[in-house]
Formats: sequence, structure tokens, C-alpha cells
Amino acid sequence: MSELNNSKTATLEALQQLIDVVSKLRSPDGGCPWDLAQTQATLTPYVIEEAYEVVEAIASGNQKAIAEELGDLLLQVVLQSQIATEENKFSLLEVVEGISQKLIRRHPHVFGEVEATSIEQVKQNWEEIKATEKGESTQLSSKLSSYTRTFPPLLAGMKISQKAALAGFEWENVDGVWDKFEEELGEFTRAIAQESIERQQAELGDLLFVLINLARWYKIDPSLALQGTNQRFIQRLSHVETLAGRPLSDYTLEELETMWQKAKATIAKDI
Repeated sequence: MSELNNSKTATLEALQQLIDVVSKLRSPDGGCPWDLAQTQATLTPYVIEEAYEVVEAIASGNQKAIAEELGDLLLQVVLQSQIATEENKFSLLEVVEGISQKLIRRHPHVFGEVEATSIEQVKQNWEEIKATEKGESTQLSSKLSSYTRTFPPLLAGMKISQKAALAGFEWENVDGVWDKFEEELGEFTRAIAQESIERQQAELGDLLFVLINLARWYKIDPSLALQGTNQRFIQRLSHVETLAGRPLSDYTLEELETMWQKAKATIAKDI
């Protein structure tokens, strides 16, 4: 028990040190000019960037990297709270107390007397409590529209697909999704051949949404899938540049394709 208490004490002391460091960085008396120039709005890109870097570190399985990136993300929480405190908006204390109370409210099966014996029941309770707290409409369309305002399009598409399926908007089997894919692919092809750019964009969106549904059926994260493809493309391109030894523009398309296939085969061995 004493070891546990010592660990808690050390954690709280380390957190207080971070708070003090951030406060010093924001101090008009000897603080950092860059930190002093920041606002909640200017820090927004860093919040998103750090969150993605946490995800990348988790995907790598490198525990040291995960710890480091979580620290960078925590810094954004403390820095945002410090700025808000200076402007008398809210404090880090309110942030911490707020999330603690939210977790207690939304887990009545743990902290109350509600029974929930499955993950599905837990999720349903969470959504119902959340909707009540926020005064949200119980209409499915209203709930789904919030995703388009909050998340990047690919993530929003997955969440919309998941919620719609739970509400009954679902194919009987995955064959129906593949049929829909073929249908949307045909419509997109026709739009490219003879319709306006607006129509082409709409049909491409429909095609992407069906792909997201296929990913859901096969339990694949489309965001991680695309992220992996982006990384592999860069890796292959880097390998091609190494093979080339001179500007890629000096080569013919056929020569580039040959080097690309070599790079692809080399990298595929590591996957």
C-alpha cells in the first residue's frame, strides 16, 4: 500500500511541476515569447497534431514513444487551461473535476445502481445520458449531423455508418455492400465521363461512403488503413529516390515504374 501511495504522490508532484513549468513559460516576467504569443485558437493545430502523433506511436508499439507523445498531448491540455485561467474563463481544476464527474455520471453501472452486463448496454446508457446532459434531440439525423461538425470526414463517415447500422439502416450481409459498391462505382464512372464536377464530387463521396461501410463490415479502421497507405507510398518513393541517384524527372515513366516495383517488393517483405 505504501508503494502505491508513493507512486500517487510522485505522479501528483510531477503533474504540479508541469503546471509550474507552463505557468513560467506564460509569465510576462521572464517567460517565453512564443508561449506568450499563443491563444486557444492558435494552439488548435497542435492539439490535432499531437493527437495524431499519439495514434501513430500506439500503432508503432513503441512504448517509449507512446509515453513521450502522451506527454506532448498532456502539455496541450495544461497550456490551454493556463491560458483560460489567465483570462478568467476556466482552470485546470475545472477540467479535471469536470471529466471525473462526467465519468461518474455516465457509468451508473459502476458508480450507481444501474445494471449493465454487456458492452452494448454500456454504450446505449452512455449515449442516452450524453443526450440528456446536452439537451440533444433524440432524432437519429440530429445525432449524426453532430459528427460532420466535429470529426474529420473519414472518421465522421465511420461513426455515421455505425450509428445508422445500429438503428436498422443495415444490409443483411456483406454481399449487399459489395453490390452497392459496384452500383456506386458505375455511377461515379458515368459522372466522370459526362457530368459536372459537382456531380462527380457527389458520386465520389457516395463511393467513399460505401468503402467506409465495407471497412466497418470487415472491422477495418479506414483512417488507419489510409494512414498506412500514405506511409508506404512515402517509403516507396524514398526507396525509388535512393535507387535513382538523380532527379526523378530525368527518368522515363517506364524506368520509374521499374524502380517503383523494386521498392514495393523490398518494403513488402517488412510488412
